[in-house]
Amino acid sequence: MSLAAVLHRRPALRVSGLLTPALLWLGLLYVVPLGFLLVTAFFDTDSFTGRITYTLTPANVVDVLTTPAYLLVALRTVGVAAGVTVLCVALAVPLATYMALVARPARRPALVALVLTPLWASYLVKVYAWRILLAPEGPLVGLSPGYGWVAVVLTLTYLWLPYMVLPVYAGIDTMRGSFLEAASDLGARPWAAFRTVVVPLLGPAVAAGSVFTFSLSLGDYITVQLVGGTNQMLGNLVYTNFSTDLPFAAAVALLPLIVMAAYLATIRRTGALERL
Repeated sequence: MSLAAVLHRRPALRVSGLLTPALLWLGLLYVVPLGFLLVTAFFDTDSFTGRITYTLTPANVVDVLTTPAYLLVALRTVGVAAGVTVLCVALAVPLATYMALVARPARRPALVALVLTPLWASYLVKVYAWRILLAPEGPLVGLSPGYGWVAVVLTLTYLWLPYMVLPVYAGIDTMRGSFLEAASDLGARPWAAFRTVVVPLLGPAVAAGSVFTFSLSLGDYITVQLVGGTNQMLGNLVYTNFSTDLPFAAAVALLPLIVMAAYLATIRRTGALERL
């Protein structure tokens, strides 16, 4: 190989060398546990002793994938995650647009800090605050929807909204000095420029935010316990069976993994992930 070719490949080799420890760390902390989860789902539990029997059987997975009650819980969980994501998009787009295009440049860092501030508070503190707010005898007397799925969606939307606002804000912020000025030079009014330029280009940013809001809502199990009444999501099934029947809990946990894999495949097919 010539010296020129080696010099040309050196940056790529350096980047590859830097990424290798991160990829190994990701494999140890994420891929390997998922592999153990997949294998555990095909074990069984002794009905007398409650211990795991390490004999491969598809009984748990077949039970989860064919029982209507479990499929109904999965459908209910996907509906909640989708509702939270749609509501986050509806709130994040105008908020991020104001932060990136309307607010003065000197105020933008403060607005970003305000969006990030709820992330510094404890998860349980925020959920309990919404529990008090949504209580029938709480501050919203006559306006509170009470405990149920509406309360779950509202609480989860508050919890994960910053994860949608920040990608959308970053996406709009990158357009300010190029696309919007070009649209203005061509005679487009602000609303027309936003509708024809900003909205079509927001797809990758919204896709990035939706991965967070959808996945985090899909795996949540505490919020529905505190503000959802007696309703259940997939996370609750995993939590209630974890200590008594680990293989069955692992089989239930495969459902959100399947849903997220299908969700990511759908987003990738649109080309949004390639433009991130």
